[in-house]
Amino acid sequence: MKPKNDPTNLAIHRLGPGDDTLFHGMLGLFAAAFDDTENYSTARPGLTYRKALLSRDDVVMLVALDGQNVAGALVAYELRKFEQERSELYIYDLAVTEAWRRRGVATAMIDNLKTIAKTNGHWVVYVQADYGDEPAIALYTKLGTCENVMHFNIALDE
Repeated sequence: MKPKNDPTNLAIHRLGPGDDTLFHGMLGLFAAAFDDTENYSTARPGLTYRKALLSRDDVVMLVALDGQNVAGALVAYELRKFEQERSELYIYDLAVTEAWRRRGVATAMIDNLKTIAKTNGHWVVYVQADYGDEPAIALYTKLGTCENVMHFNIALDE
């Protein structure tokens, strides 16, 4: 008998039309994992916006399911390049519930994303990590190469 938190017990599912319950489960996971209920819970997308988002091919939302429970989630966006006919996938958010951390769930979701990227002709998958987020840095170091860059948020003037 497999232990309860064995990652082979999980199913990776790409969200699509009709996955409203899983979409909300994903938002709840991000709110808890990032301790950010303001951004992930207070103004959730309405039905029309959510339906349109779940129908897009250039947005990849994956969940790792423990039965019907969201144990992990990943959201990636396609970035079409201009200098060559190619595109990249940017992992915007990735989180795993505390009970499932350090069991290969994030790696399994990234592997699934890599398969999607290859299938759709993307050139690379990339992600940023924050200084001090040692678990994320260790994961991404294991999976890829690091480029030291600076990230800036440019405010929109009102």
